Amino acid sequence: MCGILAVLGCSDDSQAKRVRVLELSRRLKHRGPDWSGLHQHGDCFLAHQRLAIVDPASGDQPLFNEDQSIIVTVNGEIYNHEELRKQMPNHKFRTGSDCDVIAHLYEEHGENFVDMLDGIFSFGLLDTRDNSFIVARDAIGVTSLYIGWGLDGSVWIASELKGLNDDCEHFETFPPGHLYSSKEREFRRWYNPPWFSESIPSAPYDPLALRQAFEKAVVKRLMTDVPFGVLLSGGLDSSLVASITARHLADTKAAKQWGAKLHSFCVGLEGSPDLKAGKEVADYLGTVHHEFQYTVQDGIDALEDVIYHIETYDVTTIRASTPMFLMSRKIKSLGVKWVISGEGSDEIFGGYLYFHKAPNKEELHKETCRKIKALHKYDCLRANKSTFAWGLEARVPFLDKEFINVAMNIDPENKMIKLDEGRIEKWILRKAFDDEENPYLPKHILYRQKEQFSDG
Repeated sequence: MCGILAVLGCSDDSQAKRVRVLELSRRLKHRGPDWSGLHQHGDCFLAHQRLAIVDPASGDQPLFNEDQSIIVTVNGEIYNHEELRKQMPNHKFRTGSDCDVIAHLYEEHGENFVDMLDGIFSFGLLDTRDNSFIVARDAIGVTSLYIGWGLDGSVWIASELKGLNDDCEHFETFPPGHLYSSKEREFRRWYNPPWFSESIPSAPYDPLALRQAFEKAVVKRLMTDVPFGVLLSGGLDSSLVASITARHLADTKAAKQWGAKLHSFCVGLEGSPDLKAGKEVADYLGTVHHEFQYTVQDGIDALEDVIYHIETYDVTTIRASTPMFLMSRKIKSLGVKWVISGEGSDEIFGGYLYFHKAPNKEELHKETCRKIKALHKYDCLRANKSTFAWGLEARVPFLDKEFINVAMNIDPENKMIKLDEGRIEKWILRKAFDDEENPYLPKHILYRQKEQFSDG
C-alpha cells in the first residue's frame, strides 16, 4: 500500500514539471515512508510513495512489464497474485510484489482484466506503445483515489486531494468499481455484482457457508512480509476478525517470520466500554494486547491534523476518525505496519440500530445496498486515511468481493431484526459463528449489542 500521484498527457515535459510532480508527491509521503519513486515518459509522470509490506526488498514502484512498455503505479494489495502469476507462465516478473501482476495482466487482456484482481487497489497504468492510459479503483473504494483535469487537458490522479487541488481546474472523487480510459475519455463500471441492481435476493441462509466465506476473507489477508496486528474494540465485528486471525495465524508464512502470537490494539477514553470489552476478548483469545487511552483534550488538539489527513468536514466521520488517528500513531511506533479491521459488517448485515425500524425485507435490502455504495465516502475513507496518516495500512475482510457476494445473496428476511424471536441486529452473522463445540467467542460477546465506534 502507498500513495500514488500521476499526471498523464500534460502539455509540459520540462524539468520544472518534473520538480512540481515530485513536490506534490511528497505531500503524500506519510502514506509511504519506505520509498519514493518517479518515472517520466514524455509528458507523463508516475510518482509513488511506498509502504513496503509484500517483498520489501525489491517491490519498489513504478512497476513495469518485461520491455518496460507498460508502466504502472499502484496503491493496493492483490491477494490472488500468486494464482495470477501461474496463469501467465510466459511472463517474467521483476519483483515479488503482489502488484507486479497488473502490468502483465494488461499486456495479456487489455483493459478488461480489472475484475480478475482479488484485492483492494487504485492504480494508474500507462501504455507507452500508443501513449494511452487507464485508471481504476477497487470495487467498494477501500483505497482512496481522486481524479482531476488541468487546463492543458492533462489528467491527474492522486491518493489524496492535497495532491490535486492546487493544479487542477476541476477534481472529484474517482468512483469505486470504475475504470477511466484515455481512449474513451469516460468512466465505465467494471464491478457489476448481482446486488448492485438492488433486486431482492432469495438464497436460503446457510450459516456454514457464511462462516466459511468470512474465514476465507480473513485468511487471505494474512499475506505479509512485515509485522501486523488486529484492531480489537470488543464489539462483534472486530472480535470475530481477531478470533479467526488467531485461529489461522499459526499455519501462515507470517507466523514463521514473526511468531504465532497475535497482537491486538484498542483505544478509548478512561473507563470506556471498548477498553473493557477489548481486554476481555484479548484474554479469551490469548493475544498480546495493547491498550491506548487518550483524553478529551488529546482529541481536541488532534482535530486540525485529523481534518487535514482525512479531507472531509463530515462530523460523524471526523468524530470516529479522531481516536483511530491517535491509535494509529501509537501502533506505528511499535513497528507494526498494517492491521486488520472490522469495517463494513454493519452495512452488509443491517447492523445499525435504526435497522430495527425496517418495515420489510425489501426496504432493508435496499438500505444495505445504499450503505455499501456510500462506504467510500465515510467508513472506508476514515479507515484508510486516519491509519495512513502514520504510514499504517488497514485491511477490511468484511468488504471482500467474494464475501459480499455470499452475504448479499441471502434472502434479506434473514437479516430482519425480530426481538420477539431473539433476533437482534446481525443475527445471521452471530449465528454463523455460534459454535458450541469449538467456540469463537464468549456468548455475551458474540451477542453484544452494537456500539457506535466513537461512542464505545
